[in-house]
Amino acid sequence: MSGGKVYIYDTTLRDGTQGEGVNFSARDKVRVLHLLDDLGIDYVEGGYPGSNPRDRRFFELCRTAKLRHSHLVAFGMTHKTGRKPDSDPLIDELVQSGAEAFAIVGKTSLLHVREVLGTTPEENLQSIHDTLRYLAKFSKELIFDAEHFFDAFKEDRDHAFKALDAAKAGGAAWLVLCDTNGGSLTHEVVAATRAVVERFSGAGVGIGIHTHNDGELAVANALAAVEAGATQVHGTMNGFGERCGNANLCSIIPNLELKMGCQTVGRENLKKLREVSHLLFELANIVPPRHQPYVGDAAFAHKGGMHVSGVTKVSRSYEHVDPEAIGNRRRVLVSDLSGGSNVVAKAREYGVKVDTGSKAVQAILAELKDLENRGYEFEGAEGSFELLMQRLNGRNARYFKLLGFRVIDEKRKEGEAPISEATIMIEVDGVSEHTAAVGNGPVNALDNALRKALEKFYPAIREVELRDYKVRVLTGDSGTGAQVRVLIESGDHEDTWGTVGVSHNIIEASWQALVDSLAYKLYKDEKRRAVAS
Repeated sequence: MSGGKVYIYDTTLRDGTQGEGVNFSARDKVRVLHLLDDLGIDYVEGGYPGSNPRDRRFFELCRTAKLRHSHLVAFGMTHKTGRKPDSDPLIDELVQSGAEAFAIVGKTSLLHVREVLGTTPEENLQSIHDTLRYLAKFSKELIFDAEHFFDAFKEDRDHAFKALDAAKAGGAAWLVLCDTNGGSLTHEVVAATRAVVERFSGAGVGIGIHTHNDGELAVANALAAVEAGATQVHGTMNGFGERCGNANLCSIIPNLELKMGCQTVGRENLKKLREVSHLLFELANIVPPRHQPYVGDAAFAHKGGMHVSGVTKVSRSYEHVDPEAIGNRRRVLVSDLSGGSNVVAKAREYGVKVDTGSKAVQAILAELKDLENRGYEFEGAEGSFELLMQRLNGRNARYFKLLGFRVIDEKRKEGEAPISEATIMIEVDGVSEHTAAVGNGPVNALDNALRKALEKFYPAIREVELRDYKVRVLTGDSGTGAQVRVLIESGDHEDTWGTVGVSHNIIEASWQALVDSLAYKLYKDEKRRAVAS
């Protein structure tokens, strides 16, 4: 199947939170629910209200939530052996959740029926049917998650189909085929999905796919299942999930929408995808992987000179989709692999007009290659590169002169942290300023002293916050005297920028990056004022 409507089912708030290091509070989950609703996700699985107080609290908070598009789903399991659905407290938690749809997971694999549940195939099938039949009285829509379906299909196809039949007879609107262990190959998923689609053709029930990424095929398997006839796709934002994660909706949605001609969240909502992806990482307190397809910072980053030359002429020459379609952007990187096209592209990005063959471009390129050979890295330090480009183009974007600094670390007693103090003297327009500050370590003390000295002349410095600080040893053969590279990420209320410093002295390398960080803030503010006037 290509084209047509494919319903997106997000399980970030349930399956996604089973991933290592992924934790959301109940109120975080409410915020995520509204983000996904705004993105246009069809179904949002909020959690398992019978399993923990946090999920129970989430559904309580959602009772007054007004959703424009998404259907809120509560997750549960078939009733326990020896009980009826109406006497199972976990089933009652589902009923009390207030969710408009329920997703019920049931065993389809005889291995799990006999060895994990410790019951008979007949009792398992009855449990699936009776649970769904009972819940049909309280839900607008029932979704059956056929756990370990692809393994069951290989083990005993007859019982796997009987489990689906029991769910349909119980009132399931969707039969979702789950690759729970995440080890199925794509051709296996296609064969099983086609068999299910053919069996239930015209039966008034939808077929869904739920894949895990243990074989790194979750996205491919989900897309292949859609080709085989599935019309509901389960996954999580950023691929969060247990073990190796779930199918990544940040890849599935644009593949379906842009390449397979399917209707999912719509082209306008698709432009919000990167923003939602990064907000989810932020809420989970996880650094977004730069190389994540579609939404990562490096997804449309070009470094090789030939690539940059091509993509600036014809975007599709080195970009498989328009980055703006998913809210991302093209980035041209500069390094010792760069050609003149990289420099020209970066210059245009910064509003500087230069020609590929000009002396200015050749000077910038020569300096860039020399600095990178000495250990500088400008891929993550575009602020430093723009300042370098301006200097070599005849504009000195320096706002003060250093007259000297001194940093002292003093340890007074064993077991106590050292005391760090920095003293600095600078000159701005002929006026000198001498000040001192303490800090949490020598670099922090130097940063505090520099800011204290500059704020008198440039109050905008107060807006700058240091967001990340990285030190890398470049050559280990010199021991503690090795050369180091310092990368600093800074930002204000509008932008984020990176700067770099290199030296055998970690304080000097940090100083270079700190100076560029603050100078870049003053430079970009000055440039903004010039444009406004």
